Amino acid sequence: MIGPFTYTALPVRVVFGAGSLAALPAEVAALGLTRVLVLCSPEQEEAGTRVAAALGDRAAGVLAEARVHVPVEVAHRARARAVELGADGCVAVGGGSAVGLGKAIALEHGLPVVAVPTTYAGSEMTPIWGLTEAGAKRTGRDPRVLPRSVVYDPELTLTLPAQLSATSGINAVAHAVEGLYAPDTNPVVSLMAEEGVRALAAALPAVVADGGDLDARGEAQYGAWLCGAVLGATTTGLHHKLCHTLGGTLDLPHAPTHTVVLPHALAYNAPAVPGAVAALSRALGGTPDPARELWELAGRLGAPRSLRELGVTEDDVDRVAGLAVAAPYPNPRPVTRAGVTALLRAAWAGEPPASAR
Repeated sequence: MIGPFTYTALPVRVVFGAGSLAALPAEVAALGLTRVLVLCSPEQEEAGTRVAAALGDRAAGVLAEARVHVPVEVAHRARARAVELGADGCVAVGGGSAVGLGKAIALEHGLPVVAVPTTYAGSEMTPIWGLTEAGAKRTGRDPRVLPRSVVYDPELTLTLPAQLSATSGINAVAHAVEGLYAPDTNPVVSLMAEEGVRALAAALPAVVADGGDLDARGEAQYGAWLCGAVLGATTTGLHHKLCHTLGGTLDLPHAPTHTVVLPHALAYNAPAVPGAVAALSRALGGTPDPARELWELAGRLGAPRSLRELGVTEDDVDRVAGLAVAAPYPNPRPVTRAGVTALLRAAWAGEPPASAR
């Protein structure tokens, strides 16, 4: 029997498909925007310039300063630049860093954001913002930061390198995994989560094997859209808390950190969430141990499987564990200092998740 639940659909317009970048000027015009600031990371400046060219006179400029975890000083500069240019909106081109910078501007000035994702981060589908200051990452939810329109064009992901494709995709899977056992999950979210994991797990090996496989890129982007929508509709737990703590404290790369931690966080929670485990088993081809399968998938994709590879030292583990348990947050299994320390030690060493040992 399906129990009572509440589900709020987020008001995001999506334009999806190869060649969809051509629809961007109309999407911007439909919002009444005439001077938009194009945001991207330094690595995505070519894509940002291409988008600005597509926008023509509606582009007020390109700011290629987005950085992972959205350092507060970068947010301040971007906000000042938007004011200086008289921008009435932003177009964020790239992954979570660019979208996050757009959200920082929206949070301060209320400027609408249009997202053009080039990775599988999923941030474009959520009202979640994050800012990092003095080694601590703050996050929150605010409807003002939710992008008004999202243009998914798989052609824009063709230049995403194989390893970044892999880690970005598994990062998206993490959103769906936690959404399956979030305290505010519901049957609609569960359907999106299972289908999102299935699509990404099926597409990523093909994406990594052949970077020019546009069909696989589209399938991965479709999965990332669903997983991002799950993140936008639910509350995060242990996995995201650990990744935010690791990323904000040690300035680690976002998607690789999620890739390493996810199998271990899932294994930790698995005994308390049999329904989520069953859904993930179906999505991952019938495996009896989804946590082990995600760890194996990362290995097959050539993605990192240890925090040590990302520059974390063994001495960092205890400090991060203490920070991660310092404040309460929802999680299906009680979060203990000993449990989190053991989880992080296994993730640091690159060992298989606990369910497989």
